[in-house]
Amino acid sequence: MPIPRLILGSSSKYRQELLSRLRLPFEAIAPHINETPLTGETPEATALRLAREKAAAVAAANPGALVIGSDQVATLDGLQIGKPGTHERAMEQLRLMRGRQVIFHTALCLWDGRSPDPAKAAQVENVQTFVTFRDLPDAELDAYLRAEQPYDCAGSAKNESLGIAILEKIESTDPTALTGLPLIALTSMLRRVGVQIIGH
Repeated sequence: MPIPRLILGSSSKYRQELLSRLRLPFEAIAPHINETPLTGETPEATALRLAREKAAAVAAANPGALVIGSDQVATLDGLQIGKPGTHERAMEQLRLMRGRQVIFHTALCLWDGRSPDPAKAAQVENVQTFVTFRDLPDAELDAYLRAEQPYDCAGSAKNESLGIAILEKIESTDPTALTGLPLIALTSMLRRVGVQIIGH
């Protein structure tokens, strides 16, 4: 059975690298949606809504495709921690998080454009990762940022590279969730819609 057209609704190089591990042919298309959290929205609700909106936006322009949307929100004491964008903001984030536990909500949506019922087209799931940061001095944090420049990563924690050295502990049901695309959850979703991952 041929694999349906598979689209990753993201321009993230991290998510593209993760999805390529499944060895399925796919395209990457940026969804171009407003990612601003809604007033009073919980971090988990923000991640779930944005993952769904990203998938829906790309699916609308590509009928019949399977579209993957994902979004990640980091939280400390219930407050959202976004992508720092600059060195100064990244230092502020790392100072705030050192010695403490941060929860990363990584939401995933698989939109099946072949579904006859649009209301049932989407599978959505949130995977939580609990990350404890080491209590490191400013000099080490600054050196890490200058070496890695993780300014496009939520919480400045690029765990797939040098960022692992600033972390003390990672607890999750899915080791790829922290990098931005929960592959265990995704492979379960793909199986439910009839995609054979191994031996396709």
